[in-house]
Amino acid sequence: MFHSSSVPMMVLIMAGGRGTRFWPLSRRRLPKQCISLTSSRTLIQSTVDRLDGLVPPENILIATGNEMAPRIREQLPQIPGQNFLVEPRGRNTAPCIAWGAVEIGRRMGGETVMAVLPADHLVKDEHLFRSSLSAAAQAASETNALVTLGISPTKPETGYGYLSVGGELGHWGGMPFHRVRKFIEKPDLNTATHYLENGGYLWNSGMFCWTVDAIRDAYREHLPSTWAAMAELTFEPNKLEELWSRFEATSVDYGVMERSPGVLTMPASFGWSDVGAWTALPDVVKQVDGGWILSHRSVSRNSHQNIVHVPEKLVALLGVNKLIVVDTPDVLMVASQNAAQDIGEILEELQQRNLEEYL
Repeated sequence: MFHSSSVPMMVLIMAGGRGTRFWPLSRRRLPKQCISLTSSRTLIQSTVDRLDGLVPPENILIATGNEMAPRIREQLPQIPGQNFLVEPRGRNTAPCIAWGAVEIGRRMGGETVMAVLPADHLVKDEHLFRSSLSAAAQAASETNALVTLGISPTKPETGYGYLSVGGELGHWGGMPFHRVRKFIEKPDLNTATHYLENGGYLWNSGMFCWTVDAIRDAYREHLPSTWAAMAELTFEPNKLEELWSRFEATSVDYGVMERSPGVLTMPASFGWSDVGAWTALPDVVKQVDGGWILSHRSVSRNSHQNIVHVPEKLVALLGVNKLIVVDTPDVLMVASQNAAQDIGEILEELQQRNLEEYL
């Protein structure tokens, strides 16, 4: 049964990225958010599913690009057609969120809370996720602050950005909120270990809550060209194509959040992973003999800590360690885990060789 949030809220799900570090499974026409990893539901379907009971489908907007839009519409038949925001061109997250804020303000008003979620993350405890997002919405509504969901770190992760947090400011929705002292780029292992051991740091999840008025004010302060285009778009929605180039092409983290005083966060522990690369699979897949293997069947001898995605075949591992093996109908990738963040180099090579069909 549907039980709405305690404050008026709409959700913008950002589904415009390609997830290039999940190549060759993730492609231009089948991006990461449209693939399934651990269940029959795809990542974007799971993202929408976990909002059930918090907001109705008509309060969910999906922002995506032209190439991906048909597949995403097909996967989300419960979302009204007018709720798909198809961007003229990808220009990072700040323009996408600005357009979402215009749409939510037009439909529900400036005091409405806008939650922003990536389409391709995994969450294990969905009940706690909904409670956390509801608490963040309440904090955003009552304080007019920009709120980001922080994740209590469980290991010295070098693939995430971090938040340095101050003392507790208060409770909303039964959960503690802190002021964000600083946004920190992805650290090296020694620094990440220091953060974990000393406390006072959270992973930056890239999930946000704010009122439409609050984010408009932040754009006016920090991205004035985008703010001016937003104001014009509010009254002339048919001018999106013309105005889009005036939306500054930057991330909301860099363009707005890192420059804004008074950002709030809450430490959450709902089993989150951004599954940003194949090396994140151990966070979400149970380990078996030979490593973390998604396959029809597998056998392993003298092989350890391999990451394998070969769902239709028997996988046999013999004397190999810390490999990534991904099999698709037209591509077989074998990589060292140390090179997991460098898959983009292969894509660049394919582009230079005019092998676009593999992208």
